[in-house]
Amino acid sequence: MKTVILIPARYASTRYPGKPLAELGLPDGSRKSLIRLSWEAAMAVPGVQGVYVATDDARIRDHAQGFGAEVIMTSQDCRNGTERCAEALANAGLQADLVVNLQGDAPLTPAWFLTDLIAAMARDPAAQVATPVLRCDALTYGHFLEDRKAGRVGGTTAVFGTARHALYFSKEVIPYIDPGKLPDPIPVFHHVGVYAYRPAALAAYIGLPPGPLELLELLEGLEQLRFVENGVPVACVEVEGRGRVFWELNNPADIARIEAALRAQI
Repeated sequence: MKTVILIPARYASTRYPGKPLAELGLPDGSRKSLIRLSWEAAMAVPGVQGVYVATDDARIRDHAQGFGAEVIMTSQDCRNGTERCAEALANAGLQADLVVNLQGDAPLTPAWFLTDLIAAMARDPAAQVATPVLRCDALTYGHFLEDRKAGRVGGTTAVFGTARHALYFSKEVIPYIDPGKLPDPIPVFHHVGVYAYRPAALAAYIGLPPGPLELLELLEGLEQLRFVENGVPVACVEVEGRGRVFWELNNPADIARIEAALRAQI
């Protein structure tokens, strides 16, 4: 199954302009940009036929090409990473059986998250869209609650049914848990910012009408909800942290969290 990884990246982030070029301090004292670390995470995935940065910004293009990444330019009209991946696939004329979208703000994504996702799609030829979910440990669950209490958008949570198809994704911490009755294991799943699509499903996404949950800034604003709102099943593939901390860079305050996680990996 020919698989390519696309890393959508835009400069004009609402919450964090220039985020792909933000630099993080590494344990050896060096510094690397967020987009470079995300690209290196993608390059560590075995059995992939190509890794590409998809962007509409010359600054990101020049920076990515400077560290050796292949870049596909897209228009500024893309409203989210999935649309950017669809346009990049068409612009470059890439031929693939599976397209993986690794968002450029998730450098802590372990390679096995992607290999598990790819394997799940290979086992189920009928699956059109899939995304990984990671059960929260007490530390991550605490970070979620801390962010919401401070009014920050932290990670995204996912809930799914018995068929493991997504019921909902939210920037809130769902499902609700009584603070005095925290169960073990914690039934909250962190949505990992990775998607796998069949090319036909990715192309069809452009033609699906965006619903209010995706579009309105006062609501979720999550791209994957376009599939959910239009009745397209999104398979949730549970992955294991194996002792690694996973966190995306959503706000400037997350830099310290990610740097600490990178140090802990030594």
